[in-house]
Amino acid sequence: MNFSSRDRSSFLFRLKNESFDLLVIGGGITGAGIALDAASRGLKVALIDKSDFAFGTSSRSTKLIHGGLRYLKQLEFGLVKEVGSERAIVHKLAPHLVVPEKMLLPLHEKKGLGYWLTSIGLKVYDFLAGVQPEDQRRMLTRHQTLKAEPLLRNNDVKGGALYAEYRTDDARLTIEIIKAAAHHGALLLNYVAAEEFVYTDQHISGITATDQFNQTSFTVHAKAVVNATGPWVDELRERNNSRTGKRLHLTKGIHIVLPHYKLPVRQAIYFDVGDGRMIFAIPRGRVTYAGTTDTDYDGDKNNVVATRDDAAYLIRAINAMFPVVALKPEDIESSWAGLRPLIFEEGKSASELSRKDEIFESQSGLISIAGGKLTGYRKMAERVVNLVIRRHFAQYTLKKVNTHHIKLASSDWDTKEVKRYIHAVATQFAVHNLSFVAAQELVERYGMQTKIICAEFEQLANIHPAPLALLLAQLKYGIRHEMVCTINDFFVRRTGLLYFNIDEVRQWKDAIAEDIGSILNWSPERKKQEVALLNELLSAASADL
Repeated sequence: MNFSSRDRSSFLFRLKNESFDLLVIGGGITGAGIALDAASRGLKVALIDKSDFAFGTSSRSTKLIHGGLRYLKQLEFGLVKEVGSERAIVHKLAPHLVVPEKMLLPLHEKKGLGYWLTSIGLKVYDFLAGVQPEDQRRMLTRHQTLKAEPLLRNNDVKGGALYAEYRTDDARLTIEIIKAAAHHGALLLNYVAAEEFVYTDQHISGITATDQFNQTSFTVHAKAVVNATGPWVDELRERNNSRTGKRLHLTKGIHIVLPHYKLPVRQAIYFDVGDGRMIFAIPRGRVTYAGTTDTDYDGDKNNVVATRDDAAYLIRAINAMFPVVALKPEDIESSWAGLRPLIFEEGKSASELSRKDEIFESQSGLISIAGGKLTGYRKMAERVVNLVIRRHFAQYTLKKVNTHHIKLASSDWDTKEVKRYIHAVATQFAVHNLSFVAAQELVERYGMQTKIICAEFEQLANIHPAPLALLLAQLKYGIRHEMVCTINDFFVRRTGLLYFNIDEVRQWKDAIAEDIGSILNWSPERKKQEVALLNELLSAASADL
């Protein structure tokens, strides 16, 4: 499979000169899932995104593959069953990337559903979600709960529950699905913007597009077009003159990242804030991150950031639940903010809106999908591709949906094998004074592909300090195999370092800029511009919170 940003010109040539069965607009988790599903069934597929893959919501979630516990409270039993089943499937497809995580749910006096209702609810949740016996909920006494998490405010704890969730890296999951789609023959390009729809006999037959790097415009021809642009779905519906009926309701969620020693929770925890919101605090290597908020949003969709008020809300909530930590805004290392493209419902607040997905079909043939959750990407894709086939390719003999068997990151491992390989890489890294956490993060990021990066690292470690050598090895892999086109692609969506190790980004950004500029033949002006854009993100993620 060739998926290198150095070959971008040949990808553009094909996009301009070939015709496709399906064009997907939007390179987030939903669009990626649709491209993989359609290509693996035998359709000729193209996908474009005006920014990088996973630029929007798909790199800014809570980074959990939810089992749908919150849907149980809304009595959406079918949704609980679907996302629970999907969670188990995605874990098998990428066990290095979708990692089991026990979640502690503390129960307090006069808050929430109460001990017995929670116990019954979690039992129903385990049944509907198909949770394996070893991972099913375990109810805890007050003493057991405080022992499990000594930081908890203890004056009104009456018990707790441990239940199963899965931690992931949303952007990494998206890029692995993108790569799997490329492996199955799809043509996928970031930084190509959809401009206007092209019509034949009043039916959509393609779009005009612009390459964001050289500003050249061209037409992409396709029998079917799907709009999977997340928060931008209604913008494309407006260009198609089909934004009627239901519409999007955008809400903003933010997360803050703290050094783990500032919030040293022993496991992931899900707690009641008291205003109807629930918040996660999740340990992840050297940090703990917490979120999320849920506020209405009508600002710039391309520049969504956490504000002081957003951060202060989370700090107050954390300090109320864990009084001994006494967090201050200056303890925050980094932050991110993302938008949820929910379906508007009259009279409902942001946190009450359903996370169900909906498909809109215009008279001219544009198929748009909005709503939904990270966990449900595969089923959302299946429903869209089924509709595309019914509308355009019913006479074709196509393969049946098979995405539940398509491994991501070439992963033939199970959870135990992932852990064994982490230890093997840690042994290799110890020679270079790199930590166990560095090995764990690398394997959980790349899976079996880590072997390629480690081989490159050994060569580079003879020339550079080990931390830089490891970054450069990942950068070279990203350029050759993951369509890395900018510094921000690398630091934000391929590695997540802007969020989870912002000091490393600050330390090595100039060296990374030099290397990527050399590989991609950037001019001095382009390199300067790239560093300036990264500095803007560094400031937005960490300043004045």
